[in-house]
Amino acid sequence: MARGRKLYEGKAKVLFAGPEPGTIIQYFKDDATAFNNVKKGTITGKGVLNNRISEYLMTKLMEIGIPTHFLKRINMREQLIREVEIIPVEIIVRNIAAGSMSKRLGIPEGTQLPRSIVEYCYKSDELGDPLIAEEHITAFGWASPQDLDDILAMSLRVNDFLSGLFAGIGIKLVDFKLEYGRIFDENGEMRIVLADEISPDNCRLWDTTTNEKMDKDRFRRDLGNVAEAYQEVARRLGILPEGGLQDLQGSDTLQ
Repeated sequence: MARGRKLYEGKAKVLFAGPEPGTIIQYFKDDATAFNNVKKGTITGKGVLNNRISEYLMTKLMEIGIPTHFLKRINMREQLIREVEIIPVEIIVRNIAAGSMSKRLGIPEGTQLPRSIVEYCYKSDELGDPLIAEEHITAFGWASPQDLDDILAMSLRVNDFLSGLFAGIGIKLVDFKLEYGRIFDENGEMRIVLADEISPDNCRLWDTTTNEKMDKDRFRRDLGNVAEAYQEVARRLGILPEGGLQDLQGSDTLQ
């Protein structure tokens, strides 16, 4: 599939102009970062695995009526997505205390929360993605009150579905980050869709029995076996790459 000019390169993905107007090719890198890009490294095969995992989860969510930017996977490291206007707000859905919540509030990591808690962060690498309130979002015009209601409802539905899906394969969905974007049709009508990716890069996933971490916290905390943890998530989902793991190095796709 013809790839156009590079539009953007982030910490984990590269975006290229797609073959048709309104489309983008999203390339998944093996680069890994943590603590607002302070810690950097490489997780061999992460891009391949995240491409497959995100494809699988986005497809499952579309089957239950969640609109997304995903169109199709092109190859081991690339997928075709719709071009969206990204809303500069990250939605964090938390089921179990971990990470920054535990540090901020002094809640021991692993504490089951009385209910799912949704937090919002302003999407800004320069500012370190600061925690914000709904009032910031609506006051500064990042999203309207109705948009925010729709985003909250979709996020909670995503949480319910993914929590059940992961529980079925012996994994706890501790917390995760979502991003949304706006799509405009030929009549100028706008709708909000789920964007970015859903993978062990932006989900905390713990083994149900052992609480072993199966996500990017293994990289953040120098726990080792990072690639193996991502592979285990893909294995349990039944979506390890075709032909096994021989393409996990795959550097020649991005030239």
